[in-house]
Order: sequence, then structure tokens, then C-alpha cells
Amino acid sequence: MTTISGPITNPDELERTLAAVATQRPSGLYVHLVMGPYQTRIIEFALSQRLPTFVSDSRWAEAGALLTYGPNVVEIVRRSAGYIDKIFKGAKPADLPVEQPTKFELVINLKTAKALGLTIPASLLGRADQVIE
Repeated sequence: MTTISGPITNPDELERTLAAVATQRPSGLYVHLVMGPYQTRIIEFALSQRLPTFVSDSRWAEAGALLTYGPNVVEIVRRSAGYIDKIFKGAKPADLPVEQPTKFELVINLKTAKALGLTIPASLLGRADQVIE
């Protein structure tokens, strides 16, 4: 496994990191969610390099990532609203229990798989919460 990381706080740093990825020629690309502002450029790069891309936010699959698996962002926001309501009603944040995500989603983009020349096994497709065709 090859790991390429570094501070990416602007487009120039992103381009240097993508150039390093292109040089290393990894078999896939995992993208951390903090890279959201660069989603379009990263997906464009991954497709041009024929790199399967994996992210934990399903919105990336809709943008062209091959596969996403992670907590349901809408559910997290909905549950956060409950916490905010409790705080507004006087609850002390330190007294509220820490919660973990309970709903996770697997999204597979078959259009991207086809563009990369990959076949996704039926067993994996059957487990997906959403398949983008």
C-alpha cells in the first residue's frame, strides 16, 4: 500500500499531491472527506489516471467515485439537530451522551466501473444501498 499525504490547503498543494500520486501509480485512491472542496478535480484526475476512488461520503459516488462506504450524512445531521434542540432547552453539552453513527451506506457507481474497465461482483452489488448506473 502506498500512502501519499501532505497538507493540502490550496489548489497548488493539491496539484503537487496529484502529481505525486500519478508518479507512484497506486492501484486505487482513498480520499479523506476534508478534500470535499476539491471533489471535481480529484474525480477528474482519478478517472484520467484510471484509479478506482473510494470515499466515505455517498455524494462522491454521485460525482464519479467508484465506491463509497460510510455513515449516512443526512442521518448525522438529523441526529445533530436533536442535540442542538436539547442544548437550546438548557441541557449542558457535557451531560449529553456521545453517539456513534448507526446507519452506514454502500454506494457503487457502475458508470465509473465501466469507464475503468472493472466488473463489480453481483455479490457486492447485492449489498449496495444504491447502485448508480
